[in-house]
Amino acid sequence: MLRNFLFLVSFLSFATCLFAYEVQLLSAVKKDTPIADAEVIFQKSGETSIKTFSNVQGKAFFEGFGGKDDGDVMMLVKKPGFSTFVAKCPCDGLTYALSPNMTNLDGLRIVLTWGKTPHDLDSHLAYPSNHINFQKREGRNANLDVDDTDSYGPETITITKKEVGKRYVYAVNNYSDRMNTDTKRLGNSGARVNVYIGQTLVRTYYAEPNKKGNVWIVLGIDENGAFQDINSYVDIKNSNTQVKQILNEMVASGNFQVSTFSPERIARAKQYNKKGEEEYHKGNLETAMYLFQDAVDSYASYGQAYSNLGLTYQKLNREAEALWANRKAIELASGGNKKTVKASSYYNIAKIYESKGEWQEALTNYESALANKEHSAYRKGIQRMREKLSTR
Repeated sequence: MLRNFLFLVSFLSFATCLFAYEVQLLSAVKKDTPIADAEVIFQKSGETSIKTFSNVQGKAFFEGFGGKDDGDVMMLVKKPGFSTFVAKCPCDGLTYALSPNMTNLDGLRIVLTWGKTPHDLDSHLAYPSNHINFQKREGRNANLDVDDTDSYGPETITITKKEVGKRYVYAVNNYSDRMNTDTKRLGNSGARVNVYIGQTLVRTYYAEPNKKGNVWIVLGIDENGAFQDINSYVDIKNSNTQVKQILNEMVASGNFQVSTFSPERIARAKQYNKKGEEEYHKGNLETAMYLFQDAVDSYASYGQAYSNLGLTYQKLNREAEALWANRKAIELASGGNKKTVKASSYYNIAKIYESKGEWQEALTNYESALANKEHSAYRKGIQRMREKLSTR
């Protein structure tokens, strides 16, 4: 009897150690829906990776490397039909949302998650004649999939088709503190905004600790589909009403307040890009992709990294993602090879649309390529698309 008791104590002690850290996996588009059987991989430089799977409650348990769940640990979550999720730890006690793959070339999904407090953070998306939030969940070619009011999230907005020539602005409103100014609770909430295109998590934005403000204006999307980092905090009362006014004015004025980047962040981005190029030439395309993504997360105006991303996405057959990266490369093109970069990027975009049978979009981009640089491939593309359109 004593032997059995000691065995049980030993087993429970082991289990307690093994299950020291816990993460929750939910669907980004279905409220309170756990994701079971997802492969969860924890990685740390110099250590053997630890792999586990989420249970029927969507929970995965992680012992930690030497009992530590720190900033040196990276978590990857994989499940067929969902975008691979990548997050830097600490991860214990947090909720993560998995996004189903998107099939529309011009679609994207914005997913907000946060910690225990504040209880209620709200997503806002403004674009011409539309403003989506919990009060109006559906707009033109976009909708609020999930609204969460009791901590953690996710809160998800899906743009089914980004409209050419239209500007978008996305923000997070601390609804719990909508009448309180001079608060840091949004900045300290652990809020994370993930942006998905196709089957890929392409950008991640993090709330800035100790930043004052009950509204976080996160990002804009310009007329050509290029992302603009804003990362601005404002402090207003009755913020749910005023945030609409602020975002609508930004859409109408055409003025995105683009973030500046420190020399340290730029240097870090260049290191990521260099490592990404090394992995790309070794044939390790997925590893290269993550490194190029780290580069643009560190320095969102890094044109070369976007160009590398676009090429890598195309090699991985991630066409929607390649469109996004090529558009950003066009926006950031500068210097003596500006027209060459623009022409090749427009050509890459045209080829993607042509492969999908979207002849008019392909024609427009072939013409833009030719407008920047003379090339027989651009002229041939224009001719092919005109022939396709004439036989409709």
